[in-house]
Amino acid sequence: MFSKLLIANRGEIAIRILRACGELGIATVAVYSEADRAALHVREADEAVLLGGPLPSESYLSIERIIAAARQTGAEAIHPGYGFLSENADFAEAVQSAGLTFVGPPPAAIRAMGDKAESKLRMQKAGVPTIPGTQGLESDADFAQAAHSMGYPVLVKASAGGGGKGMQVVWGPAALQDELEAARRVARSAFGDDRLLLEKYFKSARHVEFQVLGDQHGNLVHLFERECSVQRRHQKIIEETPSPLLTAEMREQMGRAAVTAAAAVGYTNAGTIEFLVDPESMSFYFLEMNTRLQVEHAVTELLTGLDLVQWQIRIAAGEPFPLHQDQLTRRGHALECRVYAEDAAQDFLPSTGGLLQVVEPRGPGIRLDSGIAAGGEVSHYYDPLLAKLIVHAEDRAAAIRRMQSALRDYVIHGVTTNIDFLQDILAHPDFQNGSVSTTWVEEVFEWQPPAPLIAALLAAAIADTRMPATGAAPLGGGETDPFSPWNSVQGFRN
Repeated sequence: MFSKLLIANRGEIAIRILRACGELGIATVAVYSEADRAALHVREADEAVLLGGPLPSESYLSIERIIAAARQTGAEAIHPGYGFLSENADFAEAVQSAGLTFVGPPPAAIRAMGDKAESKLRMQKAGVPTIPGTQGLESDADFAQAAHSMGYPVLVKASAGGGGKGMQVVWGPAALQDELEAARRVARSAFGDDRLLLEKYFKSARHVEFQVLGDQHGNLVHLFERECSVQRRHQKIIEETPSPLLTAEMREQMGRAAVTAAAAVGYTNAGTIEFLVDPESMSFYFLEMNTRLQVEHAVTELLTGLDLVQWQIRIAAGEPFPLHQDQLTRRGHALECRVYAEDAAQDFLPSTGGLLQVVEPRGPGIRLDSGIAAGGEVSHYYDPLLAKLIVHAEDRAAAIRRMQSALRDYVIHGVTTNIDFLQDILAHPDFQNGSVSTTWVEEVFEWQPPAPLIAALLAAAIADTRMPATGAAPLGGGETDPFSPWNSVQGFRN
């Protein structure tokens, strides 16, 4: 086992890895940018190294500075977390070339699955179902012909893409050229690669993914599914397991396909095979593979009782995973909500500022993976994800109720969050019935932000000024309060 590990990330995932290392007796090294000097992960690590300025390119995306920090502190391994360099094959190779251990899959597997066009061809050769589509198209005329043959709507995707970037839905031939140009612009900017592919678009599709875990001794298993259909602009908001859609037979089929997909690229460590499911035909198709730990890994941990971060580290250190597929079990239902610093009423505009107060929910079956604390700062330089709230209960209905209670107890003052938005999704009949899709939030769910507190106070004040001038305000039980400020027609300052 390693004696010291460097965490090449920030926020809640850095805290998550820190705690896993603490339980394994591994000393930790945090890295940080100028914007994160006072961040929680910097304070909790055994050591911390400043990488550079606040921009990711000056800090968390600098391969040279991260490896130099590992050498400077004597770290033997580097855990990339998710985001930033976690799926960068060049980074994994640089770590290995420096004589360090990369806590993740082999660089060749990252590279093979990082290109959507190549990964799709590999899956087809392995016999894994893939979405009908074409790749290798160049001219707009080629795309137009392929889209016509496939039938609209179609989905234009960046070949080297991820996270929904460079993805455009095309509903008819008139919009195709504009959407191709838009997708190319985004792909070129985000990935430095403007190659595109075309796929059939399923309007009411469900997003179901399978967690896979493979050691260096040939044992490769799946740890069941997670449903991630509640999305906004292709970004997941709420995740759960088990999926309310899958039958036992379909779960077994998709699990086998996930293991086959990972084996096709010689995969080791933790990864996720993502599938699109057509609920009308109950057919499933390979979507992509995330060659890293997922944001939503916690629901799998609560369902199976396995610590995925610890197993990532143990597998990277050469330990065998002791369980085979038929030995893996699951219990109850787990649900995760992503808590963002963003204003849902203002088209989900990110919210920044100082954290004045943070009150975390507590109780049986409640887990909070957080990277924030009162006195911290939410910067515009990084993703606005603040925390992940996860609950576990005996069944789905109980898990929803527990999540609603936990969100009511979660207080974050200083920035605007999406907590009210999450509460309204959980309360919606479609979600409670498990009948949502990847487009449900944008096309079906209608959300009205709650009235601001000041508006409620003004409304109450106006109502009180219209009361008969009796000099008293009515209270419960028929009593009156002669000193109530609501009786003042001159107004007052709160």
